[in-house]
Amino acid sequence: MEARMKSRADADVMTAIQHLYKAIHAGGVDPLVLGLVHLRASQINGCSPCVFAGVASARKHGETEERLHNVVAWRETPFFTEAERAALALTEAATRIQDGAPGVTDEIWQAAAAHFDEKQLSAINLEIALTNFFNRINRTIRAQAGKTW
Repeated sequence: MEARMKSRADADVMTAIQHLYKAIHAGGVDPLVLGLVHLRASQINGCSPCVFAGVASARKHGETEERLHNVVAWRETPFFTEAERAALALTEAATRIQDGAPGVTDEIWQAAAAHFDEKQLSAINLEIALTNFFNRINRTIRAQAGKTW
């Protein structure tokens, strides 16, 4: 499969995206948690460039291979903290909104709010949204892991 475009966004769009990332990282959330959020949403959406980049970034932040290989099965493994599990559950619920899925239930939101304050929840929510944004662009233009950016 060939990519339809070499770049997913022009310079003005990338500048705006950089501001969004700055806001996310100013939210006080551990970069490892943000990495898990990014990776899980990208796995759900089948975005190979985002999974590829997410794994590389997580490794740079000190994430272990054991945890990286088990993000897809986080519910069945002992490798994640309760806060990370809450962030992953929020990620899945916010990402899987198609075909009558319940979305983010009060129970999921309350579990996340038990571990993260409003500023942190805002950052996590924005990370989920921005990852889904990139996933959809990359799927549309057939971006390939390691080839187009």
